[in-house]
Order: sequence, then structure tokens, then C-alpha cells
Amino acid sequence: MTGFIRPPTPRPHVTPGNVEEELKARLTRYMELTGRALAQVRPSPPGRSFLRRGADDVLSMARTYYEDAKHFQREQDLLRALAAVTYAHGWIDAGVRLGLLDGGDDDQTFTQFS
Repeated sequence: MTGFIRPPTPRPHVTPGNVEEELKARLTRYMELTGRALAQVRPSPPGRSFLRRGADDVLSMARTYYEDAKHFQREQDLLRALAAVTYAHGWIDAGVRLGLLDGGDDDQTFTQFS
């Protein structure tokens, strides 16, 4: 892969008739992806370093947004659920890319630098 953005999986265009179906499919995909990421990722800096606090904060933000997404999903508020899980994964990706979080060499779950 040469770019930062993965090519999208071909999907039919979203139409007024299939918006809810599309939201559910995307939400399911991102909830699974982000759940795996949270289970896998670990803070990179040593426990007593200054950067550890930043790593812990990034991870806390990701977990909080993920829990919000689960809440909105239970409430059938699909738009807010998708927004929250997207933010959660964004926090994780940012932490991994900056070196605050360690996701290993998994470039399917995380956006790696190189």
C-alpha cells in the first residue's frame, strides 16, 4: 500500500432507502475493529516517564468514546454511535502513529507511519 488511506471496500451507494442498513453495517465493522484495537494496544512509554501520562490519556479518551458508542448503539442512535466509535479509533490511531501507544506491526488495525 502506498498511501495512508486504505482503498474502500466496494459498496453500493447509500440511498434514502438503505441508509439505516448502511449505518448498521458500518457501525458493526467499526465496533469490531475498534474493540480489537483496544484489546491489542498498550502504552509505549515506561511507567514513570513523562510521556506515559499522555499515553494513558489517549487510551482513556479512546475507551471513553468506545463506551459512548456502545451506549448509543444500545439506544439505536446509529449516527451518534458511528461518530463515537470513529472518534475512538481516531484517538487510537493517533496514539500509535505518535508512538504513545504500541499496536505492534499490525497495519490492518492501526495506521502505521511506515
